[in-house]
Amino acid sequence: MPVTPDWIVPDWPAPARVRSVTTTRQGGVSQGCYASMNPADHVDDDPRAVAENRQRLRQALNLPAAPVWLQQVHGTAVVDAAVAGASPAADGAYCRQAGVVCAVLTADCLPVLLTDTAAECVAAVHAGWRGLAAGVIEQAVAALGQPGEHLLAWLGPAIGPQAFQVGSEVRDVFLAHDRAAAGAFRQGPDGTWFANIYHLARQRLAEYGVTKVYGGDFCSFTDAERFYSYRRTGVTGRMATLIWLQQ
Repeated sequence: MPVTPDWIVPDWPAPARVRSVTTTRQGGVSQGCYASMNPADHVDDDPRAVAENRQRLRQALNLPAAPVWLQQVHGTAVVDAAVAGASPAADGAYCRQAGVVCAVLTADCLPVLLTDTAAECVAAVHAGWRGLAAGVIEQAVAALGQPGEHLLAWLGPAIGPQAFQVGSEVRDVFLAHDRAAAGAFRQGPDGTWFANIYHLARQRLAEYGVTKVYGGDFCSFTDAERFYSYRRTGVTGRMATLIWLQQ
């Protein structure tokens, strides 16, 4: 699978017919705060640049079809990408059909990829803290219809635990679901909290028996050269995280 050198190919033991990648800021034509590989069409970037970036993305990865781009709403809806149509309002997509490309866009939120060990299904999930707390990962796992021990997960670039500052109300939401979530929070000197979104995602996956989890060692906020970050700059582009079954 040809890719731009700076893009991230997940390091996980997925079957060979499962293809996946996360873009970085490199390899596109967008300018200014969107430079340069911004495939998101909802952030006020030049539409012509976004269209060119999407075309370059498809060519660089030799994609079998255009990605199914979602209208992400920080919810829990997970759709079948093979029948969802254009721009469904959802925060996750799954597919059992080869040649259909599931995609999510992020710039601090957590992209989660899922597949099974027999390469029968794949999913891509957009997990901001709201969607994560509300159960978007659980919805994606349920949609795949596989026992947790048969699934693999990969956690892509998101805001790291040293940078993800939240209020106590965010911590309270997660603790209301499981008191063990306290281990994902560290209190700062001003009384606010720093959350480890990777830890929280691993906990939710483990609840469904998904313990083969990889990735989770990035920080979109601190690595300005590679990643977009909404918290860092406000107006910014997005990384795309894609997964599909090869024909």
